[in-house]
Formats: sequence, C-alpha cells, structure tokens
Amino acid sequence: MEQPAATYPVHGPSLRKRRMALGLTVQEAADKAGISRSYLQRLETGIRERMGPKRYTRLRTALNATNDQISPPPEIPTEER
Repeated sequence: MEQPAATYPVHGPSLRKRRMALGLTVQEAADKAGISRSYLQRLETGIRERMGPKRYTRLRTALNATNDQISPPPEIPTEER
C-alpha cells in the first residue's frame, strides 16, 4: 500500500483566490478546516508553503478544492541561450 506524502505543497495565491470565491473570511475557512487563522494566513502569504496530509485534506475539503486548484503551478522550463 502506498504511503501518503509527508507534506503537500500549497500555493498561497490559489488558496486565497479559492477562499474568496467561496465568500469565506480567513477565520471562517480556518474554522471549517480545523486550523488556526494565523496558520491559514501564513499559507496564503507564502510564509508556509507545505502542509501535513491531515491538515491539507481538511483544508482542501473546506475549500471544496482539487489538488490542482491549490497546488503550486508546474514550473515551466526556460530556454537556455
């Protein structure tokens, strides 16, 4: 059986965009996810960029989001000259 990742990367601006689209305040979203307001703020501002699996799942559920909606965008390789 496959083990869950130790931590999951999250993209702060995407979290904020998703939360705001649902019309939730930081406190309301944090309460729904069972995390502190300050923890969610640190995620949204990019101070924290990774979450443990339990918190990640709760936040994703609270925001009714997919992994792609709150994960960092894929890096686009730059051309070397």
